[in-house]
Amino acid sequence: MAKRGETRPKLRVLIGAAVALGPGKARLLDAIADTGSISEAARRMGMSYRRAWMLVEAMNRDFVHPLVATSAGGAGGGGARVTAWGAEALARYREMEEKAAAAVSEEIAAFEELLTRVPEE
Repeated sequence: MAKRGETRPKLRVLIGAAVALGPGKARLLDAIADTGSISEAARRMGMSYRRAWMLVEAMNRDFVHPLVATSAGGAGGGGARVTAWGAEALARYREMEEKAAAAVSEEIAAFEELLTRVPEE
């Protein structure tokens, strides 16, 4: 169970109706960077490969440059990597998360006091 004082807001950057980047896409980018694979990243997150691939396609479509680059499989194996553009987008997203958390920390603490318990994530 989460403890009081550990509650953080979840940031979703909306561009029009689309979520350009949010917690799930950010976690997926981190997992791809760690594993070098969309399928392995999906497994780590308990997500289907199809869902992960669709999220990668959406991010690559929504940004000026692709956030994830892929290479075809075969004898040498395929893979995926977070591009420099993807690393920049992820770093800026993480910075916004930190700023948002700091900006509402007092309100979060007061809000927690209204809860009978802090639920697990």
